[in-house]
Amino acid sequence: MLLLYIFITVVLVNVVYFILFSKFSFLISTKFTNNDSFPVSIIVCAKNEAENLKNNIPIWLAQEHPNFEIILINDASTDDTKAVIESFAKKDDRIHTVNIENNETFWSNKKYSLTLGIKRAFNKRMLFTDADCTPASNQWLKLMTLALNREKQLVLGYGAYKKERGVLNALIRFETLMTAVQYFSYAKVGMPYMGVGRNLAYTSQLFYENSGYMSHMNIPSGDDDLFVNEAATKENTSLCFHPDSFTVSIPKTSFKTWFKQKRRHISTAKYYKSRHRFLLGLYYLSNLLFWLLAVVCLIFLDWKIPLAIIIFRLLLQYIFIGNATKLLKERDLMPYLPFLELFLVFMQLTIFISNKLVKPKRWK
Repeated sequence: MLLLYIFITVVLVNVVYFILFSKFSFLISTKFTNNDSFPVSIIVCAKNEAENLKNNIPIWLAQEHPNFEIILINDASTDDTKAVIESFAKKDDRIHTVNIENNETFWSNKKYSLTLGIKRAFNKRMLFTDADCTPASNQWLKLMTLALNREKQLVLGYGAYKKERGVLNALIRFETLMTAVQYFSYAKVGMPYMGVGRNLAYTSQLFYENSGYMSHMNIPSGDDDLFVNEAATKENTSLCFHPDSFTVSIPKTSFKTWFKQKRRHISTAKYYKSRHRFLLGLYYLSNLLFWLLAVVCLIFLDWKIPLAIIIFRLLLQYIFIGNATKLLKERDLMPYLPFLELFLVFMQLTIFISNKLVKPKRWK
């Protein structure tokens, strides 16, 4: 019976998290009526992104907004990134450039490059994205920055991945979905802890008041989530999840490259505030224990009761996470939620062990 009680406790912890996630998954996307359009700076740090820039710069320039500039940062690229940036800058005076080169005594990193880009920006409101991110519409810039004002100085957005065939693509999009569900939900209840640099807006005032990235400049990644973890509060953070405000990126095409990317991203979590680390760790642990105990209970106990508990838990997952798939336009993932979660839980365990053994390398 002790085993059953432990299993029930784990499921109850899962239920608490599902209730937390409902704070976001049952929201209705806001219909913005504010027509004020403050000047905005789009900031993009690019390293060896010549082809992506050719595709996306015209889309950024076509945003429906009366007053914006684009700061394009060439972060010591070895391909034609610099030439592409300069070519577009000559054609459109809304584009301003920052060029960074490595030498024997200095090796740039993304945070340093972004800092120079922020200093180059003329406008106080800034929208950040990556070179491989395509806005879902020409309303992206306006929607992501409408909430920025004296009180709300940081806006969390959703950075989706392009839908393609295959298990890896589904897993990448599910992991992205669950990450978004968590950071949107925590922010909704007043505990913002991270955002994604693919789609993130904040003011220069917030940046300088928090001394930029200085507290974690030596950490290879985290220009997005570590900054949000440090600077975001219940009062200064807003959410934007209107479908037209999404960005869409090209996903990795091999498990090896995706695994390497996720190792780098997850390595920053240990620098989060202690309460965030505890809550995120408990969520992962409760998921891992659920799947392990489900198998053990079905084998060693009367299968009827464990099966009923498993069905109850999976039903709640379909209700709360399933609704989030609709909200974030990932509905095709809904039938496979339990399988994707199981795969992801053990993939994250592998990544955790790998990061303990070998530290991830630079951002590119």
